[in-house]
Amino acid sequence: MNGQIQPPPAGPATQALLQSPNRDLEHLRLLSIFHYVAAGICGFFSCFPFIHIALGLMFIITPETFDAPNPPPPFLGWLFVIAGSLFVLAGWILTILLIVAGRSLKRRKRRLFCLIVAGISCLFMPVGTVLGVFTIIVLCRPTVRALFEASKPSQ
Repeated sequence: MNGQIQPPPAGPATQALLQSPNRDLEHLRLLSIFHYVAAGICGFFSCFPFIHIALGLMFIITPETFDAPNPPPPFLGWLFVIAGSLFVLAGWILTILLIVAGRSLKRRKRRLFCLIVAGISCLFMPVGTVLGVFTIIVLCRPTVRALFEASKPSQ
């Protein structure tokens, strides 16, 4: 020995701790990509209620196109238009939230916002549920919390 103190050999637990930031960065990168993919899927499926909106407008504007002795009442058309519009609006809002959350995960900013969006995305089954649960699990790790804290600007 040359008089220097040698550190003990790194065991599996120490190696896991040293690899944790790399693993966390990889998980955040993957979650960011999956948020973009889920946003695309959500945006696509949220356009389907346009069929209901068109059908409702047909009920309102041209009820005679339905060859029936009793055409559908106008309130039914308004019900289709309003319900379809609400579903489209809700889907587009969720799409925008998922895009912003994906961008925030990539930049390691707005952790609380990402947690809230993860909770909301659990309603978008089955893709959003899986994505939301995994996002919550990753964001609750102390090492990931430290990554978000480290990226905050110092005041």
